[in-house]
Amino acid sequence: MRAARLIRMAFLIQLNPGLTAAALAREVDVSERTVIRDIQALQEAGIPVRSERGRFGGYYLQAGYRTRLATLHPTEAETLFLSGLPTALQDLGLADAADTARLKLTATLLPAVRAAAESSTRRFHLDAPAWFREPTTPHLLPELARAVWADRTVELTYARPARDHAPPTAVSRLVEPYGLVLKAGVWYLVGRLHEERPGRAGAWRTYRVDRVTALTTLPEAEPFTRDAAFDLATHWAAHAARFARTLLRTTVSLRLTEAGLRRLPAVVDEAGAEEALAGASQPDAHGLVTLDLPTESPDVALDQLSRLGADVEVLAPAGLRARFRERALALAALYGAEPSGAAAPEPQR
Repeated sequence: MRAARLIRMAFLIQLNPGLTAAALAREVDVSERTVIRDIQALQEAGIPVRSERGRFGGYYLQAGYRTRLATLHPTEAETLFLSGLPTALQDLGLADAADTARLKLTATLLPAVRAAAESSTRRFHLDAPAWFREPTTPHLLPELARAVWADRTVELTYARPARDHAPPTAVSRLVEPYGLVLKAGVWYLVGRLHEERPGRAGAWRTYRVDRVTALTTLPEAEPFTRDAAFDLATHWAAHAARFARTLLRTTVSLRLTEAGLRRLPAVVDEAGAEEALAGASQPDAHGLVTLDLPTESPDVALDQLSRLGADVEVLAPAGLRARFRERALALAALYGAEPSGAAAPEPQR
């Protein structure tokens, strides 16, 4: 544990000369006193770390003390920095090890190659599915990826899915492709509209890549200027939260026991549970709480809430309450008698 921290500190100082003890303490999540002891350990191990006082004080490595993979091609560095799945590594408890590995690699790169590698994280974000599966690759994905790398505006034709009994339609858009996201085996393009229409230019859009039926890169146009404040991972997280909320079109009124209230987030949509719990009533004299739960549909609510058993009572809508009553009566009839053909229990002695 300490050895890994010492290595991480050495590379942090190499990449960011002048880091203070306080800054290092924040980076490696230890106290400043521990940082000072670790610096002494690095020095005793032969790592030429020196400290300087004053306005520009901090920790520095001796000039020239570094190793570099000078022969690494920028494209190779970009690929290496795309090879990790941040969410999966965090779930496995390997996030610290991955961070240290990236620091090691970054510290060995020449400045020009380092810049190429770091740019990949601004253009691509991998959102791993909960259970891994082989993703399908849309046939236009490689061409679209090249446009993302080169910051080239594209004209794409997109097949909109059928909605409310209306047939599917195809639309064409000029889009500045900012990034690609792989979510649960499906590729999505995040881009900004390029159309010169009032109120439309500059709007952010997300497209499923497998629904892009035609794609043309505009080679005669200059590369678009990327918004320096845009962060793909942050944008995707906000978009995913908004999309999840749009699916919750039915509201169900519930009365729950303390156990049901505690288990609710485990059986329903996270966004719906968060909203419902925020508006929950205070417990009544029997310890029961009432709340309104947003959910996708009565069918989904029936399936999810049935897992809470007698710890939940549906108050409305009336149709859903009637379905729960029918299910409860059927279960009572099923379990109210011994299984057919079962032997009678022996009398106790």
